[in-house]
Amino acid sequence: MALSTFHLREVLETESFYFLTTDWFDPSQKFETLHYGYGKFVLLLIRFTINFHSEDDKVIDLVKQLNNSAARYLYNAHSGFFEDFCKMLVSSMKELEVFFAVPKPHLSETTSSLKTNELVVVFIDFLVGILEMILHRRIPYFTSCVKDLIEDLQTQLKFLITFLGDTLLQPTEETKSLLTDIEALVNEVASFLYSFILKPITMETGMDLAISDFLKKIELLKMKIKDHCIMVSMMQSGLPTKTSMISVFVVDSLLNDLKDLMDQKADKIGGVKDQIRTIHDDLLYFRSFLREIEMQQLPKLEQVMMRIPDTAHEIEYIVNSFAPVWYLEIRLPHVMEKIKLIRMAFEEMKKNHENGILANSPSQQVSLQAEKPLISEEIMVGFEDEAKNIKEQLCGEAKQLKVISISGMSGIGKTTLAKKLYNDPSIVYHFDKRAWCVISQTYQKRNILIDILRSLNDFNRDVIINMKDELLAEEIYKSLKERRYLIVIDNIWNIEFWYDLKRFFPSDRTRSRILFTTQLKDLGQEASCHSMIYPLPFLSKAECWDLLRQKVFPKGHCPPELQEIGKQIAKNCHGLPIVVVVIAAVLANMEMKKSKWQKIERSLNSHINKDPSKCMDILELSYNYLPMHLKPCFLYLGVFQEDKEIPARKLMSLWISEGFIEKKQHKSVEIVAEEYLTDLIDRNLLIVAKKRSDGGIKACRIHDLMRDICLRIVEKENFLKVIKDQLPIHEQHRYHRLYIHSILPSSRSFGLHIRSLFFRLSDPSSFIFSSLKFLKVWDLSTTDLKFYEYIMQIKLPFNLRYMAVPCILPSIESLEKLEFLYVDNKEPAEIPDVFLDMVNLRHLYFSGSAEFSESCRLRAAKDKNLPINNLQSVSFLFISDEKDEKILRRSPHLVRLKCKFTVFWDSSKNTFRHPVFDFLNELESLSLSFQRRYVSPVYQGYSFTSFPLNLKKLTLRNFDLIWKEMTVIGRLTNLEVLKLQHGSIEKQQWNTNEDEFQTLKFLELDGVPIAQWNASSDHFPSLERLVLRKCNHLNKIPSSLGYIPNLQMIEVHGGKNSLAESARQIETEQRDLENEELKVIITRSQFLRRILDNLERHSKQQLKTIF
Repeated sequence: MALSTFHLREVLETESFYFLTTDWFDPSQKFETLHYGYGKFVLLLIRFTINFHSEDDKVIDLVKQLNNSAARYLYNAHSGFFEDFCKMLVSSMKELEVFFAVPKPHLSETTSSLKTNELVVVFIDFLVGILEMILHRRIPYFTSCVKDLIEDLQTQLKFLITFLGDTLLQPTEETKSLLTDIEALVNEVASFLYSFILKPITMETGMDLAISDFLKKIELLKMKIKDHCIMVSMMQSGLPTKTSMISVFVVDSLLNDLKDLMDQKADKIGGVKDQIRTIHDDLLYFRSFLREIEMQQLPKLEQVMMRIPDTAHEIEYIVNSFAPVWYLEIRLPHVMEKIKLIRMAFEEMKKNHENGILANSPSQQVSLQAEKPLISEEIMVGFEDEAKNIKEQLCGEAKQLKVISISGMSGIGKTTLAKKLYNDPSIVYHFDKRAWCVISQTYQKRNILIDILRSLNDFNRDVIINMKDELLAEEIYKSLKERRYLIVIDNIWNIEFWYDLKRFFPSDRTRSRILFTTQLKDLGQEASCHSMIYPLPFLSKAECWDLLRQKVFPKGHCPPELQEIGKQIAKNCHGLPIVVVVIAAVLANMEMKKSKWQKIERSLNSHINKDPSKCMDILELSYNYLPMHLKPCFLYLGVFQEDKEIPARKLMSLWISEGFIEKKQHKSVEIVAEEYLTDLIDRNLLIVAKKRSDGGIKACRIHDLMRDICLRIVEKENFLKVIKDQLPIHEQHRYHRLYIHSILPSSRSFGLHIRSLFFRLSDPSSFIFSSLKFLKVWDLSTTDLKFYEYIMQIKLPFNLRYMAVPCILPSIESLEKLEFLYVDNKEPAEIPDVFLDMVNLRHLYFSGSAEFSESCRLRAAKDKNLPINNLQSVSFLFISDEKDEKILRRSPHLVRLKCKFTVFWDSSKNTFRHPVFDFLNELESLSLSFQRRYVSPVYQGYSFTSFPLNLKKLTLRNFDLIWKEMTVIGRLTNLEVLKLQHGSIEKQQWNTNEDEFQTLKFLELDGVPIAQWNASSDHFPSLERLVLRKCNHLNKIPSSLGYIPNLQMIEVHGGKNSLAESARQIETEQRDLENEELKVIITRSQFLRRILDNLERHSKQQLKTIF
């Protein structure tokens, strides 16, 4: 069981501990000297000690006793208990003093797994943290001289960390002697720091002399290190065990770093500039061949090229570690020699393949991939009888609440069938309310309640997330009370979960239904006596072949020479749909040759012959056949939680920040990343969970089995480490990526080579981030804001590309390379003026909105030469000042902007006005929300007379539009998506013209009070989807819209019955014309539902008469 130090922390961290201890120590000692920071130091020492001991060790028992003593004092608040605690603490510190030194390898299982240099590194980093604490606690009492000495000592200790982390010391007498000398010096520093904090010395007595002596000894040590480096002809890297799966395109990131170093920071690299330029040119040479090698799929050349990213990481470590120039002068030639050997091996192999390897024409595989559809829809083969029977049960006459269960093994198609039924237009029309939630093996009740409520109501996301569990449950119950509802509970594993949730679903005899998907056949019977169970069978051989054929050849026929081998492959999938679709994706992405398909068939046979149930091994083939550039992208999915939707833009941002995305001319990395995402979906390794209104991917998910495959490969390839409960230091030291799910407060963050760090814990206060200087991706967004003060003090790693945090951090100005910033703020934030200089920032997101600070506006007013930045997306910005507009003019590359605005005073025109955006020539997506409550009484109204001409998507909220403005919008030549929400149109009438909305594909009217809409199919020739929500005044949809050739869906949610009937009439007319493509989805209001239920006994003719 995890060791807790909660009560001990609570006592030692409290300010009152500073005063309460005066009676329990020698009164002759100076109180401030002895006790200030004492509690913090004790905690640091205990945390460090715990890391190196198992639970049955004596020292752990000692910590438990201390924690229990602290608990007795906290719960009883009696001076006697505090006296006992203080006595035990003093006694314990004497016992813990022995551990204030470099840990010995035999100390525990943890220390035995670390090399000697790793143990020294871990302890030095601990001392750096102690020095940081001393500086933070005592700076007001130090002279500047002492303060400078302490900071210098920190710098020198950090260099020792750099050296020990970079060099794998050979087991020779000379290197053993060097390590012994380093360890002795480090222990000497530790002994002094222990005495300084815990023993009676005056504030600065001997402090400056002691540190000066340590610095002299370190200089002597550095001379030995220099001799050692010169002696070693080829230093082997001591970097942690590398993954064999690193994206070759991380070279792009390093090339940028090296160029920046040569151009902008030449003064820091002195005599090694020529060496860095040579390394830069060599990497550029390799970079020019990466894509060609991947397309040709030559394994031997791929193996040589995969040594390049590994070497790139080594170069990055050396160059960015702030080592002294003399160290770079020795170290860089060794790396250059490695690159030379790789280049020789590469050129030799290239020569052997020069007849094909450098061909300019793309391979057959690439051309075949180009013919595939962008994203294929989920195809369901089989289960026709099951689908029909379940649908009859869902729409049946039984009034009592029924539970219907779809059961079967993982990958059989339960979720696919449930989703088809959930989205069936007749099902949508039948129920007043529908909700979908997923229950994984890790039951998280709060997340499930949030998912259900978000499906049922129009609550704002932030409002729901801030609700307490009791209120969430209450709102769900109120939303469902006396209404006909369908709740789908996907992937339920335990009947106890249902018992915990069922009380939130009222049983009002309204013909409501609960639909389970589960692997447990008996779970449905346990859930309700009114349950129906539908176990899904395996697909037949014919159905497997049918599904495989449709997936591989969605628009054509299978060539005759591939049919027999194709049927054999389908047979070997053993009736499991997920295996069929994954193998189909492998086939679809290779040449359509019989020999290629036979290779797949042999691979399937080899796994089946070993163990017919080895589904996982078969599915792993889909990973093995991935192109080089997609493998790290797939493995990165292991970062995301089980059964959770993965936001597409976040995923792509992480890929870009990690350097997984190839940089191409005339194409942004965002577009390339989207191509990668689409490719993984086309290969059935990812599933589309949500689409955007423009057809793009909004969210995706990964099947449980494919996630298991991902995690299995991640572990095998050392690609990522998922840490739960404990945070062993040796685990941190051997991975580039850590996903910390939940850990003990006593654990401590460390890792010189960590590039990515993800947190899913609330308390970061036990972490010291100073050693994570190569961190590129850092997600701290789930941190509890009660640790706000601690978060604000964090010194950020300068190399960050991606950061997700709960608030803006003061040290953000140091992040010159930051490209993605996500702030999950609950309250509106102020954007400081340092953002005006962060020219590399590409995407800026605030969940709780933000506005430019007064310092930003003041600088915008005075500075005529604000730098141009590279921002491509900003959300959610509040614009309320004319200077905000000036700041936005420094972002000419904006592609997406989401903001709310109010009118402001224009000093040049001496009037109120709203912001304009027509200067943003590259803007493609604009979302505007007018804040009416801020309107000045003298304001006469606003008008939209111009928009950016390149606009493809426009959303307007809380608007009042006149015909002139609607015409301006309609004549935007690139507009594909238009959403009008909660506003009004002049005279409640909308008349469109032939020269308007010629490219519009998606139209949504939400809460728009128009009564009459006059339009024809010529007015919206490209329309594919029409969505009407709460249009309570609109009588009908223009019937001519049904004749739009590309129209695929009409959705009507609420509104008059005549509006729904007009949609049905359009559907009927199109069916008569044999147009089966158009789908109509109607959800009706609760008021109408009650009327229909009361009139259920009447005939259809009577209903027509009434309506």
